[in-house]
Amino acid sequence: MSATSPGSADNVVARIERLPTSWWHVKTRIIVGVATFFDAFDALAIATVLPVLVPLWKLTPPQIGLLISAGFLGQLIGALLFGWIAERFGRMPAMIWSIALFAVMSLVCAFAWDYNSLLVFRLIQGIGLGGEVPVAAVYISELTRAQHRGRFVLLYELVFPIGLTAASLLGLWIVPHLGWQWMFYIGALPAILALVLRTLLPESPRWLAGRGRTAEAEQALSLIERETEKSLGQPLPPPKPGTATRGQRASLADLFGELYLRRTLVVWVIWFSAYFVNYGLAIWLPTIYRTVFKLPLDVSLRYGLITQAVGLLGTLICALTIDYVGRRLWFAVAFACTAASLALLSLTAQPTAEQVLTHMTIAYFFVSTINIGVYLYTPELYPTRARALGVGTATAWLRFASMIGPTAVGYMIAGGISSVFLWFSVVAAIAAVITAAFAVETKGRVLEEVSP
Repeated sequence: MSATSPGSADNVVARIERLPTSWWHVKTRIIVGVATFFDAFDALAIATVLPVLVPLWKLTPPQIGLLISAGFLGQLIGALLFGWIAERFGRMPAMIWSIALFAVMSLVCAFAWDYNSLLVFRLIQGIGLGGEVPVAAVYISELTRAQHRGRFVLLYELVFPIGLTAASLLGLWIVPHLGWQWMFYIGALPAILALVLRTLLPESPRWLAGRGRTAEAEQALSLIERETEKSLGQPLPPPKPGTATRGQRASLADLFGELYLRRTLVVWVIWFSAYFVNYGLAIWLPTIYRTVFKLPLDVSLRYGLITQAVGLLGTLICALTIDYVGRRLWFAVAFACTAASLALLSLTAQPTAEQVLTHMTIAYFFVSTINIGVYLYTPELYPTRARALGVGTATAWLRFASMIGPTAVGYMIAGGISSVFLWFSVVAAIAAVITAAFAVETKGRVLEEVSP
């Protein structure tokens, strides 16, 4: 079969690049976005229930940090496991099984009877949580053409901070009125989506073509084209010759070879640093307000909600402008602003709750844009044959950082919260320098051109 035959890799790329954004693309973002929304909701649910569980189970700061980190240890395992599954068996099976796992385990978490049981349940749930988001990001990226890819992908990724904000907002009312278990009951809802997802969306044509399954790739892409023409009400323009793709299998060179090594190391730094700051501080915030500043439960949760809402605003601004600003400049500036805000807070000897709220909200505004932006950036750095593996490996650093961050806060907080903010500021500052100096710019470029 020739390289330009229907269903071949080059043919699939050329046809995807001529597809305008249509209702089918929006529908796809909504369907996958529902799962990603609940992934975020379940990830942050622990932050909203901890202010109740800490006095109920008489938890110490190290125990709190370990409980938070257990979920992220599971997510680290899940990112690697489901990244491999997505490369071996396809994007859709990986998404379906990861969604089913984290949803079912959310229900199980609601029946936890003590600290140790919840610790184990969150660890298992984390495997599903860690697998869904990176595979979903790869899937959405592979359906998208180069023009305005940043806006398209990040408007989908907005559902993650929306899920975080929803967890804070619903937790504000649900936890005091219905009990902490209801946060986990709600988190079990996407199990329904896992049952029907395979009938709603096709497999990634790029992945099918890369695996040599040209007939299936042609079938999947033809479905997308028919749906797009139907929503547009007119025929599609003819495909233009695109960047030639290599018909080779994935190897370690796709992560660590001459072309990709710098990309891999830089993007690992971005993932680790952004989420070390994000989850290290954001998940602890309601508990810090409750235990350090002795604020009432509703005020503690409300302060956490304010921070999440401002972070959501930052991600929206990022989604609408990153195609113009570029990935490298945006990340470097956002890291620098995060570092500056936390450094100023660390210089305050005895900060008030309101000062912590102000500076943390400013820092969260900037770091949140990196948190979703890197889901756009990482799939752009790797070829289709290794994209899910590259993203899964990179997000493993997210989980590693998220596991270390909350635990580190649990031990450092005894020395005063100012020292905690200082260390997180240093991490963000180092990431700003590395990103500005070594990151590769990818805006407006076809995936196969960026990553042959």
